[in-house]
Amino acid sequence: MTAVVLPAVPRVLIAEADPWSRDLLKQVLLNVRCDARLDLCADGQQAMELLSEVPYDLVIVDWELPGIDGLNVLRSVRQRKRNPPLPFILMSSRNDIASVREALPLAPTAYLTKPLDMEGLTLRLQDLLLNAGEEVSCEAPTLSPGMTLSVYLERRRESTDGAALMTDVQLAVKRSLNPNGLDLTLLEGEIRNDPQITAVLIAAANSAAQHHGAGVQTLSQALHRLGTAQSMNLILGLALKRCARLSDPQLADYAERYWELSLRTAEYGRTLARLLDLDQERCYCAGMLHRLGDLALLRCLQEWKQAGGELDEWEEVGDALAEFGAGYGSALRTRWRLPLELRELIAAVYQLGGGVYSREALVMNMAAQLARLTEHEGIEALSKSRTARLLKIGLPELMRLRKK
Repeated sequence: MTAVVLPAVPRVLIAEADPWSRDLLKQVLLNVRCDARLDLCADGQQAMELLSEVPYDLVIVDWELPGIDGLNVLRSVRQRKRNPPLPFILMSSRNDIASVREALPLAPTAYLTKPLDMEGLTLRLQDLLLNAGEEVSCEAPTLSPGMTLSVYLERRRESTDGAALMTDVQLAVKRSLNPNGLDLTLLEGEIRNDPQITAVLIAAANSAAQHHGAGVQTLSQALHRLGTAQSMNLILGLALKRCARLSDPQLADYAERYWELSLRTAEYGRTLARLLDLDQERCYCAGMLHRLGDLALLRCLQEWKQAGGELDEWEEVGDALAEFGAGYGSALRTRWRLPLELRELIAAVYQLGGGVYSREALVMNMAAQLARLTEHEGIEALSKSRTARLLKIGLPELMRLRKK
């Protein structure tokens, strides 16, 4: 048998219509080969064009691609009779015998059914991309000569991966496992205080690949729409990303304060909603997500430092948050296509615009004001505010809320 010679730096094509599944595949692959050169696409036609132009070392394609489907992409690849055959992983939500028999004559290297088994996929990728006993390490990207912090943050705003994780996801998943598999109710309890996980699961549940019926606006709805396997895959995938956790003590301290403010706002929002017989979970989620931009910016500041940038003074961090935090949050909520109703609740945390407000928006505005109060000051002024008057909440109710 002729030994397979693996490329020094593999070139890989990933064709997957759903952006969240595509990103997950990217993270799993980079965790195996951090130096791999990746091309990503969302439809079969683009995959065919790339395959005609680039000599790939591995192709990962979803059967259910729009336009030209993945099976026909595989058929086209096999018709070219490359020697040795191009490694080709075909993914599909079809797990019936007829579909498997249809694909097998085209000799896919692997036929993987969705939701994917991440451990199994990782082992496949290791076999295909690493020699026995080989390990590949990569250094953090370095900054371009003359790059300033302001320019760096401006460029990263539209491509940031979001906030760092506040939750140990490996432990959260482990605690939620039982002999029957993953318990979504237990998992929700483990991750409900993590803004990044909450935002990503809600966004993934509203993606075109998952969308059916009304939009998802709460973590519980997202978990049940995605299901146990896909939820777990996405959560574990977040932990694979660079700077998934904040290791810099200064930035971690800032993040802790923003996380605590988000948590207080979420708890007040849920309590007020329960008091007024409104949607408690929507208000809780809005509170958790309202500082997502600031937390995403802190993650980018850590990437800046790891790339060789200087960040010496607390004042510099504060200035960056003041200048870019809101813009990062807005960009994330738009790019991730969070539901408009949820974004409106998040906006109400900061201020009430003109016109008519929903009672949930008033609740979130009140919750944010309660969360920002000092321990002994401001409660009387808040009881006389416009928001309190519109909600018909007086000083006694606010005092009771502060004591909980």
